[in-house]
Amino acid sequence: MPISIALIRKLEEVEPRLRGVLFAILEEIERQREETVTKKEFNELKEIVKELAEAQKRTEQRVEELAQAQKRTEEELQKLIKEHAKTREQVGGLSITVGYILENEAMKALPTLLQKEFGLKVKDRLVRRFVQDKKGRPIEVNIIGKAIKNGKKVIIIGEAKTQLSKNKILEFLRKKIKPLQDVFKEEFFPILVTHMITQPDVEEYAHKHGIKRIYYSYEF
Repeated sequence: MPISIALIRKLEEVEPRLRGVLFAILEEIERQREETVTKKEFNELKEIVKELAEAQKRTEQRVEELAQAQKRTEEELQKLIKEHAKTREQVGGLSITVGYILENEAMKALPTLLQKEFGLKVKDRLVRRFVQDKKGRPIEVNIIGKAIKNGKKVIIIGEAKTQLSKNKILEFLRKKIKPLQDVFKEEFFPILVTHMITQPDVEEYAHKHGIKRIYYSYEF
């Protein structure tokens, strides 16, 4: 605590011995004041450090909780991915099975339908098999067989789709008809078999692209 000039002047009027005592008292007061301030600041600092430590502890706990939650989320996500893959596999297998059933029914009914509507007489029977293209690559053909029309040999090539779209028609032409045209000398008679079409104009679209007939499963 700084001593003012006025106080010093007053102390100079005091008897020397008493003056020394008063100076000693003032020094003690100043010392205790400084210690008090220091302790107060120290205690405040301790409180701040304590709060920071607690905050850090809470933060670390929260981070740990988030890490555990993220781990659980990742585990659940992996389970969902596996379940989704399993479901897709099952659906894919079911779709293949439905497709084979449709093909089997078609191959039984088509010889009669083709002869009645187009005068095509199927030789032997319609089958499902692989045919090699000019480069020796195997191409799986859903429905294939030889037939006679007005004494002329033709090749029946068909494909079964549970739902027939324009894209699937183009895919059939690109992947089956086009590469096999160089393999057979006979004229192609392309047909498609389906349960249903995806758009009203799919049948018209197919005819424009050279498909002779779309047969629906209810016709068998």
